Amino acid sequence: MRASILVLGPMLARFGQARVSLPGGCAIGQRPVNLHIKGLQAMGAEISIEHGYIEARAQRLRGARIFMDLVSVTGTENLMMAACLADGTTVIENAAREPEVAELAHCLNAMGARIRGAGDGEIVIEGVDRLGGAQWRIMPDRIEAGTFLAAVTATGGEVLLRDVDPSHMAAVLDKLREAGATIDAGVDTVALSMASRARAVSVRTAPYPGFATDMQAQLMALDCTAEGTATLVETIFENRFMHALELQRMGAQIEIDGNAAVVRGVPRLDGAAVMATDLRASASLVIAGLAARGETVIDRIYHLDRGYEAIERKLSALGALIRRAA
Repeated sequence: MRASILVLGPMLARFGQARVSLPGGCAIGQRPVNLHIKGLQAMGAEISIEHGYIEARAQRLRGARIFMDLVSVTGTENLMMAACLADGTTVIENAAREPEVAELAHCLNAMGARIRGAGDGEIVIEGVDRLGGAQWRIMPDRIEAGTFLAAVTATGGEVLLRDVDPSHMAAVLDKLREAGATIDAGVDTVALSMASRARAVSVRTAPYPGFATDMQAQLMALDCTAEGTATLVETIFENRFMHALELQRMGAQIEIDGNAAVVRGVPRLDGAAVMATDLRASASLVIAGLAARGETVIDRIYHLDRGYEAIERKLSALGALIRRAA
C-alpha cells in the first residue's frame, strides 16, 4: 500500500533505524518518495535503497529547515512525525495544506508534540523527548463524502450527510452547485438535492484548497450524462484518466489530449462490464453504473474497498439497486 511509507519517519525517530518496502498503491502516475528521503537525510539520517527496501539509520535525528520541492501530503506528514522526536527545531517549507495534515498535527500535539503552522505553507516542529498516549476521533473523509454527493448529483434525488466538515469540501460543493445541485451546508452536515439533469462542469485539479485530484474521476462520471461539454485538466498525476476508457464502454463521449479530457454529455449511459483500475476510478464507475440504463458489472472492486467501507450498503439505503456479487 502507498500509505506504508508513513511508518518510515516515526520508526526512525523512535528506534533509530527503520526498514520499509518501497510503496506501491494505485498506478496513476509517478509517485516518488525522494522528498521523504531528502528530508530525513537533512535531519541526519543515513539512507540506502537495496532490493526494493528503504533502510534508514540515525542515532538521533536533528532539527533542520526542509524545503519541499513539490507539495506532498505524505511527505509533509512523514517528516512532521519524524521531527516530533528530533533534537531541536524543524521547519518544513512549502508544506501540504490538506486538512489531513492539520488533523495529524492536532493529534500529535495531543500526544505531547509541539507543532504549529500545520495547514499553512510553513510548519514548525520543536522536538520533544517522548510522546504519550491520547484519544482521538478520526476526522470525516471528505473524498468519501464528495463521492456520495457527486453520485446524487448525477442520478437525481436527495441525500443528507451527517458528521462531515463542509469547510473541507468548498471546491467540490462549488462545482456541484455549478452543475445544478441545491446544497445546504451546516456545521457538520451537508444536504443536497438534484431535481433535473446536471449541467456539464469543467475543472482543473490542484493541491488543497483547490479541487482535489481524488474527486476528478467522480466529476468525470457526472459530466458523462450532463448537459453540455466539460473539460477536465489533471495537474497532479500524469496517468489518471484510465477510468475514461471504461466509461467509454458505457457509451460516454470522452476525448483525451495529454492531461486534459473533453467530455460531451449524452442523455444516458448503458450498463456494461467494466474494470476498476484504481481507487477513485472504481468510484467513478459506480456513479456511472447508478446513472446508466441496464446492469453494470464492475470487476476488481478490491480497489474500491480500500477507500470506501460498505459502499453498496450505504447506496442501497439511498434506494440504489446495487449488490456485491462475490
